Amino acid sequence: MSATDNRRGALLMVGSMFAFAFEDLFLKRAAMALPPGQVIAMMGAVGALCFWAVAAWKGQPILTRVALSRPALIRSLAEAVAAMLYITALALIPLTMNAAILQASPLAVTMGAALFLGEPVGWRRWTAIALGFLGVLIILRPGTDGFAAAGLLTVACVVVLVVRDLATRVMPASIGTFQLTTWAYIALIPAGLVLMVLAGDTPQLIADDRWGDLIGALLTGLVGYWAVTAAMRLGEVSVVAPFRYARLVFAMVLAMLFLGERPDVATLLGSALIIGSGLYTYFREARRKRTLSIGASPR
Repeated sequence: MSATDNRRGALLMVGSMFAFAFEDLFLKRAAMALPPGQVIAMMGAVGALCFWAVAAWKGQPILTRVALSRPALIRSLAEAVAAMLYITALALIPLTMNAAILQASPLAVTMGAALFLGEPVGWRRWTAIALGFLGVLIILRPGTDGFAAAGLLTVACVVVLVVRDLATRVMPASIGTFQLTTWAYIALIPAGLVLMVLAGDTPQLIADDRWGDLIGALLTGLVGYWAVTAAMRLGEVSVVAPFRYARLVFAMVLAMLFLGERPDVATLLGSALIIGSGLYTYFREARRKRTLSIGASPR
């Protein structure tokens, strides 16, 4: 891939993280005014229709037997559970804390791939993973007066996202991106209904000032997904993927501007550890692949 492709891919990745940060802001505002399960179900229904249309245009069937295969079902279930945990956490904890903990996902995926898929991970990356999880503990502050128990919902979400990503890795390459996305959005509909039952919520009429948040969440989510998909296909993963951490920066700025949040020292320190560890694992993996490509023995 050319330097121009990598540059465009990096810009698309930054743009997608900007869109996702706004999606989180809109979702948090909506989930604080409406039942979180209702928000998920509505996002799932509209998103599924949008991506189903795109999948049909690209010739990717949705109602197919492949959707009932074990990896596909596990992925859809994981997507649904992750959404339930994530939207609940968004309604309960500061946006900055939620965004910071979520950045541990790439580290968790690396660990999961090593434990369950047999992918090689050396002691340096294991150390980076441990430091990243230490950053999560610093943010949560267990055993102190500042312990945010609801933050454990985001931690659980990270674990479920590992299941989703590992299931994605073992799925046939012939399955289209928009097929996967449509199935994921369809899964959000029953997930939202189940969450409403568990929480004892009933559907509420949507106030005029909440429609903007719902529409904003839908549009920014769609734009973010398109941009991140284009970025990963256009540029090299080792170059483009590290720009995912821009999402945390954008989330912090938006939380300060629109929600009045002020991240404390523990959140900033933990975020720095998570981002630093994540960047190291990306660059270490890139170096390992370059070493293998020239036939040398990786260290």
